[in-house]
Amino acid sequence: MSTGKEQLDVEDDFIATEDDDAESKVEVAKTNLSKRRTIDNLLEERRLQKQLAEFDYDVDD
Repeated sequence: MSTGKEQLDVEDDFIATEDDDAESKVEVAKTNLSKRRTIDNLLEERRLQKQLAEFDYDVDD
C-alpha cells in the first residue's frame, strides 16, 4: 500500500505517440472483414451453382 510519501520513478524520455497504430489496425480489420465477406459470398454462389447443376428438373405433373 502506498503512503503517498514514496518517490515515484518517472521516465523523462517517454514520448507520447498518436493513435496511428490503432487507426491502421481498425482499417486492417475492416479490410480483412471485407475480404472474408467477399470470399464467403463467392463460396455461397459456387455452392448454389453446384446445387442448380445437380438439381433434378424431371418433375412429373
